[in-house]
Amino acid sequence: MGKHWADFQYEIYLNGMSGAVPRLPTDLTRLEELTEQRLGPGPVGYVAGSAGEGSTARANRAALRRHRIVPRMLRDVHERDLSVEVLGRALPAPLALAPIGVLSIMHPDAECAAARAAAAQGVPFTLSSASSTPMEQVAEAMGDAEHWFQLYWPKDPEVARSFLSRAKAAGFSTLVVTLDTPMLAWRPRDLDQAYLPFLHGVGTANYFSDPAFQAGLAKPVHEDPNAAVMHFVGMFSDPAKTWPDLAFLREHWEGPIVLKGILHPDDARAAADAGMDGVVVSNHGGRQVAGSIGAAAALPRVVEAVGDRLTVLFDSGIRTGDDIFKALALGAKAVLVGRPYAYGLGLDGQAGVEHVIRCLLAELDLTLALSGHAGPATLGPADLIEETA
Repeated sequence: MGKHWADFQYEIYLNGMSGAVPRLPTDLTRLEELTEQRLGPGPVGYVAGSAGEGSTARANRAALRRHRIVPRMLRDVHERDLSVEVLGRALPAPLALAPIGVLSIMHPDAECAAARAAAAQGVPFTLSSASSTPMEQVAEAMGDAEHWFQLYWPKDPEVARSFLSRAKAAGFSTLVVTLDTPMLAWRPRDLDQAYLPFLHGVGTANYFSDPAFQAGLAKPVHEDPNAAVMHFVGMFSDPAKTWPDLAFLREHWEGPIVLKGILHPDDARAAADAGMDGVVVSNHGGRQVAGSIGAAAALPRVVEAVGDRLTVLFDSGIRTGDDIFKALALGAKAVLVGRPYAYGLGLDGQAGVEHVIRCLLAELDLTLALSGHAGPATLGPADLIEETA
């Protein structure tokens, strides 16, 4: 029997007997507004903002909302088990924390607080290449808990090789390669504040601590931080990369490799042909291509193309437990959640991130049970209907 995540609601109600209410809202869609009120416009805009006028972020939510759940009755759901196997790993629930860079702009405890929260709840934490904390320190904060490493594939192959060997040595099990950011998109909220943390040396910890990166500098980082920043900017991403380049990653990484940012079924097939282990159907939360297809609208075609060959994961737009239910019913094996945990971190540190994880999984557990499912395995497209209006 798995853990009954739904019990979190009774914990909340019982705490209420002594007058205690949750420090953060249990409707996670309210977190963004609270964060807007409490944090500065630069950090808030960096996390909440999207490409262009935000149409893709809205499309992500709309694509999930269009699918409506069709509950079934009189099925035995008294014992439930949300555990799943993803990429050869047993997880207590079909959820991982998505990679988000520069978390120190949200809270001084940054990535370590989010990583500890994930470890405490047993869900994987995906560390961004662009983190504010070196990967070794975050791995140490997680102990034996499941941690994944997200690679922004740098132009310098020596730095790429160094990142992969460091991540392996630090115990990161899965490599998540973000493909949708060969350059930064047009993001008006950041542009209007002229706010890019990297130019201030924030979010560059993995680079500045890397021997291969340091080898390309005339002076140590602390002696000429501006030169280090410019070196970082020059190599951060590489718009010249193509499918044959994936062989380099396979050569230098032994564990599972997942490609993040896949929206077209032909790209998913190319990932399978290249020997990758999984894909994340994602549009970077709407932060890269304005006017893009909503991620949930892309999911069924990707599952149909490669669901029997690859592990299909999903992110972009997840805000609630029923969103997770829908993504799983559409064929994803698990989902990654991004902005909500960043808001939780900004509002209440590690406890805020744990609150977000527990709310999502309590709501998923209840949604499954109330719709006639004792776990994710029985979900399928027949449990949803798509509204056309």
